[in-house]
Amino acid sequence: MQDFQTFLAPAKINLFLHITGRRADGYHTLQSVFELLDFYDIIQVKSNPSGQISRINAIPNVPESQDLTVRAAIALQKATGCQQGADFHIEKHIPMGGGLGGGSSDAATVLMALNHLWQLHLTRAQLMRIGLTLGADVPVFIFGQTAWAEGIGELLSPMNLPSQAIKLQQEPYYVVLTPNIHVPTAQVFTHPRLTRDTKPLKIADFSSGTFDHLTSRCFKNDLEDIVCELFPAVASTLKWLNQFGDAKMSGSGASVFVMVKTKQIADELIAKKPANTSGFIAKGLNKHPHYDLVV
Repeated sequence: MQDFQTFLAPAKINLFLHITGRRADGYHTLQSVFELLDFYDIIQVKSNPSGQISRINAIPNVPESQDLTVRAAIALQKATGCQQGADFHIEKHIPMGGGLGGGSSDAATVLMALNHLWQLHLTRAQLMRIGLTLGADVPVFIFGQTAWAEGIGELLSPMNLPSQAIKLQQEPYYVVLTPNIHVPTAQVFTHPRLTRDTKPLKIADFSSGTFDHLTSRCFKNDLEDIVCELFPAVASTLKWLNQFGDAKMSGSGASVFVMVKTKQIADELIAKKPANTSGFIAKGLNKHPHYDLVV
C-alpha cells in the first residue's frame, strides 16, 4: 500500500506460568518466562497530519474502538501531546484468544512504530509504562527479548536460553497448535479452584544450564488444569501433542506447544495434527524484529 510502512508483531509463548498471589486490585502476581517467536501479525502503518487514528480494514469480532492497536496509538498521543494521526492495516496470523499475545504484540509494535514515525524519541522504559496501561502482556513485547517476568508480568529481566541449543545440538523448533475455540481469560483467572499460591522460584532455578524446565514439573502452567477441565478440546490437543514431547499450554490458552529437534519433525506433526485445530511452526527470537527502533 502506497506510503504505508510494514512492521511485524511476533507471537510469544510462556515456557512456564506460575500464579504466586493475587493483589487487592484483583490482578494476579506471577512468574513466567516469555519467549518471542518468529511468527507474526503484519501491521501496515501510515502517519498522517490529521490527528485521527483509524484502522482501515475489518477484523472479525474486533470493533475498531476495542482494537488494542487503535487504543495504543491514542494512548501515545495523550501521553505525549502529539498532534499527528495514523492509519493501520492489520493482517492477523497469530490466533486470537490463544494465549500467544497477538493483540498485545500488535499494540506494542504500534507504540514502537509510531514512536519512530512521529519522532517522539521516547525510551523503551517510557513506552513500556504506556503499554502497561493497555495490558499486562504489552510491556514484554516492547522489552523485546526473552524475559523472566514477575509482578503482574511487568517486572522483566533479560534471559538467555543457551542450553536448549546445547542440549539439542541445534536451535529447536516449536510446533504450536490451537483448537478452534476461544478461552476467555477472565473465566480462567476467576475460577474458584485456581491455585494462587505457587512458591516463588529464582531466575537461577530456571537458567541452571540444563534446560530441564521443559521436562521438570517444577515449571508448569498453573492455568493448564483449569483450562483443560473447562475446554476438553484443549485437553485432547495437549494429550495428542504430548506423544511427541513435553507439551505445554501458553498463557491462558487455548494454544499448546511442543519443542522438537528438526524442521522435518515439525512438518510431520503439522501434517497430521488433529482436526479442528490450526497450527504453525516457529523458532524463538533473540530480539524483537524492531528492537533497535527504541533505545
